[in-house]
Amino acid sequence: FFSTTKKRNIENLCILCLLSLFLPVCSEYLDISEVDMMKRPDESNKIAHHTALYHSDYLIVRRGQEFQVKITFSRPYKPAEDKFALEFVIGSSPQFSKGTYVPVFPTKQRQTTWEGRITNTSDNVVTMAITPAANCIVGKYQMYVAVVTPYGIRRTRKESTRDMYILFNPWVAGDAVFLDDETERQECVMTEMGIIYHGSYDDIAERDWNYGQFNYGILDSCLYIMDRAEMPITNRGDPIKIVRVASAMLNSRDDEGVLVGNWSGDYTYGVAPTSWTGSTDILLTYNSSKMPVCYAQCWVYAAVFNTFLRCLGIPSRVVTNYYSAHDNDGNLKTDIIMDENGKIDRNRTRDSIWNYHCWNECYMSRPDLPPGFGGWQVVDATPQETSDGMYRCGPASVQAIKHGQICFPFDAAFVFAEINSDVVFHSRRKDGTLEPVRVNRTHVGRLVLTKSPGDVTRRDITDQYKFAEGSTEERTVLEKAEEYGCKREKSSPPAADVDVVLPNLEISVGDNFELNVEFENKSDERRTVDAYISGSVVYYTGVASTEFLFLTPRVVIEPKMNKKEVAIVESKKYMKRLVEQANLHFIVTGKIRETGLIITAMKVVTLRNPKLIIEVSGRGKVSEEMIATVEFTNPFSFNLENVYIRMEGPGMMEPKLVIGGSSLTWTEYFTPQRAGTSRVIATLDCPALRQVQGQASVTINP
Repeated sequence: FFSTTKKRNIENLCILCLLSLFLPVCSEYLDISEVDMMKRPDESNKIAHHTALYHSDYLIVRRGQEFQVKITFSRPYKPAEDKFALEFVIGSSPQFSKGTYVPVFPTKQRQTTWEGRITNTSDNVVTMAITPAANCIVGKYQMYVAVVTPYGIRRTRKESTRDMYILFNPWVAGDAVFLDDETERQECVMTEMGIIYHGSYDDIAERDWNYGQFNYGILDSCLYIMDRAEMPITNRGDPIKIVRVASAMLNSRDDEGVLVGNWSGDYTYGVAPTSWTGSTDILLTYNSSKMPVCYAQCWVYAAVFNTFLRCLGIPSRVVTNYYSAHDNDGNLKTDIIMDENGKIDRNRTRDSIWNYHCWNECYMSRPDLPPGFGGWQVVDATPQETSDGMYRCGPASVQAIKHGQICFPFDAAFVFAEINSDVVFHSRRKDGTLEPVRVNRTHVGRLVLTKSPGDVTRRDITDQYKFAEGSTEERTVLEKAEEYGCKREKSSPPAADVDVVLPNLEISVGDNFELNVEFENKSDERRTVDAYISGSVVYYTGVASTEFLFLTPRVVIEPKMNKKEVAIVESKKYMKRLVEQANLHFIVTGKIRETGLIITAMKVVTLRNPKLIIEVSGRGKVSEEMIATVEFTNPFSFNLENVYIRMEGPGMMEPKLVIGGSSLTWTEYFTPQRAGTSRVIATLDCPALRQVQGQASVTINP
């Protein structure tokens, strides 16, 4: 008959009495006092797992490899009486059956997909070793310690200090990304400073890039990319699925991904692609703003993709293919249309060949393909064509591409065409029909380069993509590709007995120069050529911007003789029309009057830009301040406006940005964080002058 309030007071009193009775008993049972994740860079976990360079306060380990944690209990641990487990969870709805909730026990009698064992006990401290499964989910886990008591399970509270990351492990044979070459592993997983090749086939240029995969916030930014794609947590242990999702997410075309592509030359509302020095600013900006970052072209897509892959532990490298075809219909042909006189019809010529194109290779097994097609896989984030409804490409087995097995997923046929297409010149008759008059089967895929492991030199990997031109193996591969629907040009127009050769030129921006076009008559009779010499400013994608030179000489060549035609190129004719990579494209075509045959020659000339001068001074010791000085002198008679300079260096300097004038000196102080050899890199960018860069090597002592 007590009132409601009195009843509640009596119930509370009873509970307190019961608790007072049980407290002495509960104190005899195991309780958790402290958990040490052993996450400092100088401790065994990060050193053994090659994660000490990550700028993170959390434990970062690699799957398939043992790591340790220390647990301090309220009293000494008694194996015969006490029962406890570590629990690892990932995602919002952890389930044991899906591998998103994983308990790990310390005894051999009870093990799960992750192994656990006690390695040491001392007083109240137990050191437990955990080995995640070699195929477990990659990402950010929460860890709990759970102890069994007669009154239920005591479990540690959720605390961010016990969060941890698990990455792919190329050092462990059980992992799908295992790479059994330590030199390659160091280059393709651990190296932060890269070299990306550009320019043209016979005038190769280099661009330094700071991948920065260990920088603060980059790992979270890479995981956010998968979250933004709404990629199922259960798929994040499969490198095939991860790189396919990332290939789509690195561009913004259909999913609000990381980078906005821009080949227009107008970068008013963002950063010019040639201005970036590394991936850090791009990924951190995307993670914080949740909006695509402006702007990118192929090497920027490849460089940021490389950061993503290396950060997660997937071995990767940036690859450059010179004279890369963009085959949008699978016919393995790039068609150039000419009129009856041999002059190129630019209105009807739609296909183009990129001076170069950058993509990525990543290393993994391919259990979805027959044996022998694992290893290096092509992945490409530059949005060119859709694949399964989204702008992405790969992973495509390099071995499959080399052997013409283009039926294998993913997108092997597209990559095969990029390095094997024919360039077909067609003569357009008056009735509108097209007749093939010349076929160049060796122009596309002329050279494939990547950085040499452990060095700053380039490595020719063309033979990993294709057999030698004209070899029996090459013909067999092309026949195999045709079985899967790739049709090459079958016609073989007769070869002309006159050759035309364009010279190699090294020209700086703003120079006047001579273009010497050499005609060689290999016949025993006089030949007359009605020639067309055209010079255009082009984007590196091969798309013409403006024609600045057009000559129509008639060249008479005596038997077995050579003759030169000289074209004077004045800087005032091309300077105001230049686009960011300062490429001039010369093409010579002509028709031989005596035989009616067509001759052609093409040449890309990359004008050389002035350089930034970088000087670094200081003792070169860890944690001691140093100075980097950047100097630039305007070589032109006109002023440069809206000049931006960026500078950074892995392990030494976070990305910096200043706005300057035509000529400038910029001094920046920095403090190296770790010993070793690195580079400070800088770029200068303005609307009138792009792709100006410089670098300085720096050695830091402990």
